Amino acid sequence: MPNAQWPPAGVDPAKPSTARMYDYYLGGTDNFESDRVAAREVIAANPEVKALARANRDFMVRAVRFMSEQGVRQFIDLGTGIPTSPNVHEIAGETHPARVVYVDHDPIVMAHNRALLETRPGVLTVQADLRRPANILNHPGVQRLIDFDEPFGLLIVSVFHFVSDADDPVGIIGRFRSVMAPGSYLAMSVITNEGLSADDIDRIQATYTRTGASPTGRSRARIQEMFTGFDLAEPGLTTVQSWRANTPETRARLLAGVGQKV
Repeated sequence: MPNAQWPPAGVDPAKPSTARMYDYYLGGTDNFESDRVAAREVIAANPEVKALARANRDFMVRAVRFMSEQGVRQFIDLGTGIPTSPNVHEIAGETHPARVVYVDHDPIVMAHNRALLETRPGVLTVQADLRRPANILNHPGVQRLIDFDEPFGLLIVSVFHFVSDADDPVGIIGRFRSVMAPGSYLAMSVITNEGLSADDIDRIQATYTRTGASPTGRSRARIQEMFTGFDLAEPGLTTVQSWRANTPETRARLLAGVGQKV
């Protein structure tokens, strides 16, 4: 991406980033050699990771379409990552005009988002840590763009496995849920500890440790708990490949669901 100050100040190209590794899995080019090396190490431990990343992206597309079809016209996307088309505003826009807030803490993600998205009406990018909900919800731009008296869709796609139990992911979701109007939706995918061997998990965690964000695989029961206060739409909590689709499963699994606030 053309920029007189690239990479942005404070970014160490020698340190891999989870967002840029994910970009590599999806076939993107907005990554550094350190990201590609780390991503290949994860692929060596789990050769299906690219297929899983694509299946996760496809889940996000289906989830946004579903929420849009239910009449949702505004979205907050936490941990949005480097822009990949179709993105939330494009998918929602297939049904009706929508307002979208993209949130990420990675400065390179934000640089790409600002360059590509901020000239689009109804789209805002916010650099913030999703573990601090108040900083997002009280952001002046978010307050202007999102009408909290109306339903909105909250997207937490393939990111909460980088939030530790000490940071209380259930409590984080609860803080967002507390400001969601009836009829709002939560769409989420989270890696589970089902499917991979202990050795595979150790290798993957060792690689991600270099990014400063080691993933935590959780049980189905723990992921189900994250949907507390939401009624899951059919087919309930399932793999990203099985949520309103039928694509080949992988050993590593992301469990996903879309729930409406009760």
